[in-house]
Amino acid sequence: MSDLMNWRVCVVVLFGLLAGCGKGDPLETFGGPTMGSTYSIKYVRHAGLPAPDDVRTEVEKILADVDREMSTYRSDSDIEVFNALPANRCQSMPASVLELVRVGEQLSIESEGSYDLTVEPLMNLWGFGPQGREEKVPDPKALAEVRQRVGHAHLHIDGDQLCKDAAVEVDFNSIAAGYAVDTIAARLEAMGIHDYLAEATGELKAAGKKPDGSPWRIALEEPRDDRQVAERILAVDGYGVSTSGDYRNYFEQGGQRFSHTFDARTGEPVSHNLASVTVIHPSTLMADGLSTLLLILGPERGWDYAEKHDIGAFFVIRADTGFVTRTSHAFQRLSGEKTE
Repeated sequence: MSDLMNWRVCVVVLFGLLAGCGKGDPLETFGGPTMGSTYSIKYVRHAGLPAPDDVRTEVEKILADVDREMSTYRSDSDIEVFNALPANRCQSMPASVLELVRVGEQLSIESEGSYDLTVEPLMNLWGFGPQGREEKVPDPKALAEVRQRVGHAHLHIDGDQLCKDAAVEVDFNSIAAGYAVDTIAARLEAMGIHDYLAEATGELKAAGKKPDGSPWRIALEEPRDDRQVAERILAVDGYGVSTSGDYRNYFEQGGQRFSHTFDARTGEPVSHNLASVTVIHPSTLMADGLSTLLLILGPERGWDYAEKHDIGAFFVIRADTGFVTRTSHAFQRLSGEKTE
């Protein structure tokens, strides 16, 4: 499989005690490289299920399809061929790509334009994108020019075609891994596998139980640059989980920190004190996109959005003494915490 994308390195969901012990059917585990990172599948092999090699073949076919359709790191992918088109052009697209465009439009509208799939030119300009050459604060004139090519309103769908009225470039990095995990989970279910944990680049979905009958558990990482520290342990059954953060992919200039997370309205990296957000959602695709959206909005606007839309969200906020955490009411309910 090709090296798809350097997806969001800020995704920091860790695995807890997954394998379990004691009696039960065997736990099958496999994984490998994908999307510039890795994927991992764990499932309980009950009697009558397909052979492990057949399961792996199905999973890697899904990942290869996502690579071919959505990668911004290969020039022949469907989305990169579209990105190379000039303004006022259309291209036929797979249904999966059109689905993600529609999800991106929804999230863009609900965030009043802060979240946007067309930020790739901005990421390149600041040095974070696939064509980025140097991480630095760009010239104001260059920034103003690039901002003319950013905005979901420049995209529209016509039948099976994706069209643009400006030379926009679409970047699915904030939702494609979640989509891949959901697609893998659906395929596992169709194969009769109902006890599993599917993960790609840190986005994950778990269902059922481990071989010993205990729940799948994951650990949320405290946002530190030097080492990984478990902040919170969660039992997950039937939900997708995604974490976005700004503390691993950034640069500093003039004493100021610039992260790779952009507010499309300003064309600049976010500058608030929200370090990371974890979202729990029945759809890993939506958890993926919403964790990015909430990170962009920041600790106050993001909190208000999560409460308004009943989103399970765990916020880690920088403070003078280190980090403080805040959980939405939906997260408290889903994780079994006591509500305020």
